[in-house]
Amino acid sequence: MKRFRRQGHESQRDRLKQELFQFNKTVEHGFPHQPSALSYSPSLQLLAIGTRSGAIKLYGAQGVEFMGLHDENAAVTQVHFLPHQVELVTLMDDNSLHMWTLKAHKGLSELLEIGRFTLTGPPGAPPSVTRVTAVLAHSSGELLLLGTEGGHVFVVEVPGFRELEERNISVDQVASSVPDDYIGRRNLEHVEALQENAVNPNQVVIGYGRGLMVIWDLEKERAIQHILATQQLESVWWTEDGSNILSSHSDGSYCRWMVGGDDLNEEEEEEEKSDIPYGHFPCKAISKIVQLPTEAGPPFLLFSGGMPRASYGDRHCITVIHSKTHVALDFTSRIIDFFAIRDGPQHTGDPSALVVLVEEELVVIDLQTEGWPVIQTPYLVPLHSSAITCSHHVSAIPLKLWERIIAAGDLQKTHYSKKPWPITGGKNLAPDPPQRDLLLTGHEDGTVRFWDASGVCLHPMYKLGTAGVFHTDADPNDNMNQGTEGDWPPFRKVGCFDPYSDDPRLGIQKIHLCKYSGYLTVAGTAGQILVLELNDEAAEQTVEAKVVDLLQGQEGFRWKGHARLDVREEPVLFPPGFQPFALVQCQPPAVVTALTLHSEWKLVAFGTSHGFGLYDYQQKNNVFIKCTLNPSDQLAMEGPLSRVKSIKKSLRQSFRRIRRSRVSLRKHHVNNAAKLQEANARLEAELAEMELAPVQRKIEARSSDDSFTGLVRTLYFTDTFLSDSTHNTPSLWAGTNGGCVFAYMLRLPPAEHRTDEPVTAHQAKEIQLMHRAPVVGIVVLDGHGAPLPEPLEVAHDLARSPDMQGSHHLLVISEEQFKVFSLPKVSAKMKLKLTAVDGSRVRRVGVAWFGSSRSEDYGESGLVVLTNQGDLHVVSLPTVKMQVQYPCIRREDVSGIASCVFTKHGQGFYLISPSEFERFSLSTRNVVEPHCLVEAPLHSCSSPKPQLDGASSAHRNARQDSEDAEKAARRVMEHALLNDEKVLQEIQKSLEGEQTSLLENNVKSAVA
Repeated sequence: MKRFRRQGHESQRDRLKQELFQFNKTVEHGFPHQPSALSYSPSLQLLAIGTRSGAIKLYGAQGVEFMGLHDENAAVTQVHFLPHQVELVTLMDDNSLHMWTLKAHKGLSELLEIGRFTLTGPPGAPPSVTRVTAVLAHSSGELLLLGTEGGHVFVVEVPGFRELEERNISVDQVASSVPDDYIGRRNLEHVEALQENAVNPNQVVIGYGRGLMVIWDLEKERAIQHILATQQLESVWWTEDGSNILSSHSDGSYCRWMVGGDDLNEEEEEEEKSDIPYGHFPCKAISKIVQLPTEAGPPFLLFSGGMPRASYGDRHCITVIHSKTHVALDFTSRIIDFFAIRDGPQHTGDPSALVVLVEEELVVIDLQTEGWPVIQTPYLVPLHSSAITCSHHVSAIPLKLWERIIAAGDLQKTHYSKKPWPITGGKNLAPDPPQRDLLLTGHEDGTVRFWDASGVCLHPMYKLGTAGVFHTDADPNDNMNQGTEGDWPPFRKVGCFDPYSDDPRLGIQKIHLCKYSGYLTVAGTAGQILVLELNDEAAEQTVEAKVVDLLQGQEGFRWKGHARLDVREEPVLFPPGFQPFALVQCQPPAVVTALTLHSEWKLVAFGTSHGFGLYDYQQKNNVFIKCTLNPSDQLAMEGPLSRVKSIKKSLRQSFRRIRRSRVSLRKHHVNNAAKLQEANARLEAELAEMELAPVQRKIEARSSDDSFTGLVRTLYFTDTFLSDSTHNTPSLWAGTNGGCVFAYMLRLPPAEHRTDEPVTAHQAKEIQLMHRAPVVGIVVLDGHGAPLPEPLEVAHDLARSPDMQGSHHLLVISEEQFKVFSLPKVSAKMKLKLTAVDGSRVRRVGVAWFGSSRSEDYGESGLVVLTNQGDLHVVSLPTVKMQVQYPCIRREDVSGIASCVFTKHGQGFYLISPSEFERFSLSTRNVVEPHCLVEAPLHSCSSPKPQLDGASSAHRNARQDSEDAEKAARRVMEHALLNDEKVLQEIQKSLEGEQTSLLENNVKSAVA
């Protein structure tokens, strides 16, 4: 019939698709993976973070976020804002410099790369001559000073990146101004630090690796003072009044040097004060030192490192000293960099906050409140403070539940500072979110974290811990500030990153929250299922375990995996929030693979690799158990902590089988070729299962003795027609890894007898898919073809009542096809094959509502599907036809695909690293992305500015003229997280020619 359809109908449908569907990657939530550089602009009040994958991210007030990605597959080693401007410079580990700007476009700012530059030395010079080790963005905003490995300082004009050769400071010029005996003993080594005199911008101090510091006058182009330190130099700080220079060294010491006049012939200055803060035993280097004045009292001294090497060499510390207060802040991971935020309109007042970027989190310390408490971060929160094991998204949370969760969360945050977030740059112009959305993440340590996912910032709301229900090996004093190690150094633990789990069996595998009733169920790695309810008061109660034998006494099976968790028999005090009141323990204690809750019927269904069961949490009774274990399925009894086999394990098993088959060949000397062929075929099959490459194959029947055929993949409660077409009954549906669907009719007692009469269930249907592919989703469609509403959704007037007059249909989604059956007869009506040609398999599926961008009243329900190729599809309901397809995730990113979770309104989240979610949208109407504006600051600095040749407003005009080149140079790229992938390198090389020429033209036009 398709060939007789009118052309107009097709074009009308295509127009409708454009109004309904549009794919966008919108924002990255969480903490950047592998950060490598930090910078802050006091005038813009923006924070910049560079990463080892070449990303540059800017953050200001809540909702103000920007991201750029360098084309080079290299790490960002330094980031520097140009003072009082909207430009910043990045230095990469391939020695290239890049200029970025925040350009206003249609009332919104966007981060654009407008130039790149690499220092070129004289012909034949070694690479060290131009290898940049230190960068100083001069306060004039028109010069960059670049110190190199060879000891030279190059002066470059910005933003055009024009080298001012006549102003360069060569190592020979510096050497000629230093005493011969010093030069004779040692070479100067690389430039370690460059600092500007805050009082006189014409003066900069050049710090060399071996310890020499030279004060250079940029106007007179000569050295005016030299300071000889005896230890390897780590960093330099010029005090605000210009009278002192602080230097920190590799032996854990710092020195304070007086700055003299302009007379070069005066005697060498001895250091006024030299101090090794942490003792006489060998100490680690002090990598950075900062001193900031206060209006009424002594200055703040801050430095990183310097710990005694033998005792505390593994600590990551920043020391803060002010008056008589001395604290060593002990961080959770390696320190990347830090800076202080200061009060006042010119940002020259008292220090108000210390911002520290460590490898796994960002920590902000309030320096104006007694005790220096931590300020909670509204963004950049480490999602992976314990490894994420699962996610669950709930849309449109009722206000009452939202407020109760926030209230419970506020009680957990009393140790945080009351000060507002100090980084406030830019304006958030995004409209208020249309609804309140929750993202729940389950973690390896047994916690569930609740996040406000309504807008651009993924904000922490509340943390639920489940470990208290069980006996674990954790010492309750483990997380206390250690006071047993003596008072020196005066350590104080800060930060929340804690990847170590007390017991891996606590890991959360499945979560289901009913937003209408406030009931929550979570299931874990050792077969534990907890049912919890929200309580605004603390309560002490005993949680009794109901043990469920999923094997139902089958003979010949012996569980070889981990033991179940021991439940505490004594009462446990639970804080306000979600409190457990029922516990189901599966035997064998395998990973829970499916979980669903029906709060109206007060039932929880759960499944593992051995079977599934139904639990009545009102009467605290088990309703029924169904064992799905295949007698030949021995792998299901091995009980790995995760049902996903590792590549190593799979390969090991395959080679063992080959070895066994070869041993048996030698023994029997029969059928050699056939057995070897079989062994090789098995190896190939297992490699295909591991998806090291996409598998091209037709849909074909699978053997019934495949591993884990009894594993329960999906569970679904619904009220539909099972026995006949006139009486609808509550039912439970279960789909397994072997392509089997079970349907159970449930009889619920009337409301007045619900507490004393039992719920009963009997099996009504069993469907075996011919191709035996795993069943990943089950949906029942009403008489209008719409998915049936969630429990209590109609009762709260948030969904229309389902059509119970027309016939219902059952949609079974397997990994390989979508099949529609009529109910109650279960006869096949239609199907859509996915795996026919390219080997795609369904990995994630969800039902979503897509609203039209043109008409508020029109919308459609659809199935959102993610495949093992990383492609997103939208399939129409009830016609089951493919609507759109978009590439989303790299197919090699198996963990990213496995972590994907869909929302009810056409958005989704997946992990692009252990600490970051990428948010995407398939809907034209529901898009959450940053809309922000950063305006150039008014240049109101009263200090004298040096008159510098060649730096004029011409560059500004040139930048305006080069707008077209900028637009052409723009790239929308996914955040690359693989630093050594050949595929990405090949793509990069193919694009490089065009991109480089565009940017070179851009730089030339800016310099011209």
